[in-house]
Amino acid sequence: MDKHLKVIISGGGTGGHIFPAISIAGALKELRPDVEILFVGAEDRMEMQRVPAAGYEIKGLPVAGFDRKHLLKNISVLWKLMKSRRMARRIIKDFKPDVAVGVGGYASGPTLNMAAKMGVPTLIQEQNSYAGVTNKLLAKSAKRICVAYEGMERFFPAEKIMLTGNPVRQALLDCKLSRAEAIVKLGFDPVRPLILIVGGSLGARTINESVLHQLKLISESRVQIVWQTGGYYFKEIKAKLSDLGCPQNLKVTDFINHMDEAYRAADLVISRAGASSISELCLLGKASILVPSPNVAEDHQTKNARALADRGAALFVADDEACEKLLPLAVATAKDINTLKQIAEQAKAMALPDSAKIIAQEVIKLSGR
Repeated sequence: MDKHLKVIISGGGTGGHIFPAISIAGALKELRPDVEILFVGAEDRMEMQRVPAAGYEIKGLPVAGFDRKHLLKNISVLWKLMKSRRMARRIIKDFKPDVAVGVGGYASGPTLNMAAKMGVPTLIQEQNSYAGVTNKLLAKSAKRICVAYEGMERFFPAEKIMLTGNPVRQALLDCKLSRAEAIVKLGFDPVRPLILIVGGSLGARTINESVLHQLKLISESRVQIVWQTGGYYFKEIKAKLSDLGCPQNLKVTDFINHMDEAYRAADLVISRAGASSISELCLLGKASILVPSPNVAEDHQTKNARALADRGAALFVADDEACEKLLPLAVATAKDINTLKQIAEQAKAMALPDSAKIIAQEVIKLSGR
């Protein structure tokens, strides 16, 4: 009989699902070097590249999300769901997992639902302060529900909930540079405050437009800014800056390769309010201004951001007010040492460290091994 611990991890679609999943896998391997891990994701989504790049095998399902605006398109969605359930059943039958873990996203629905029906204990991880539809449906059959925020009893059975926080990319916590060294490496002056802008990829439009709208303010300020535009917008923004002129204290890039160093350099971070981003900011103890994306399910980013802002752990700017308010607030805050310190301390107080390890320990308990 095979004595190895076998775990399926399912979900994805965005980095906010994939990074925690990979972190949980890494923690499982540290605790149980004998573990066999199989990922199940959605075909044509980013997990199909990111997971193999991290060294894990992944199977793809044709599952897709429901289109609430064009109901007729959901005929094909339902067909894909039924096919995905059949494929998930075959994957589970062949792999014989001891536990199935769901991190949210399309693929976790059919995979964990089928695992539960086949007698495999399931654990779901909810990253946001407002539970996603898939996880709410899976909660009834889940043995354990790991959450990042208090008060999740309004979505899930209280006896199944465990407050663990969100796993983050371990590399972010391992930066060896001091703040001054990190700023110098970016080509800036360590004496002056530095703002890091990370708008995401497709979701960065409003933040990018806010920066372009305030170039004069940036040029006249003492702050220094590193601006990650996202690859989708980079060429367009470079062209606009060529016409408008790029301030010397503004460094523009499509993607930051060493986020650990960028975070270390930053006195203030401007970010969307995805669950992974917020968890990183809290663990690193970073002052931030959160601009929730309005184009997400159940407006969960606004709820994530409010959870911090209400405790003084971040500043909040609504998406439709960003063009006028975001950069003036950021420039003023970056110069205010006391405010930066207070926000950073409150953010650090909300951090839940060792999340991946705690979740991995629960997975092992559920396996009975």
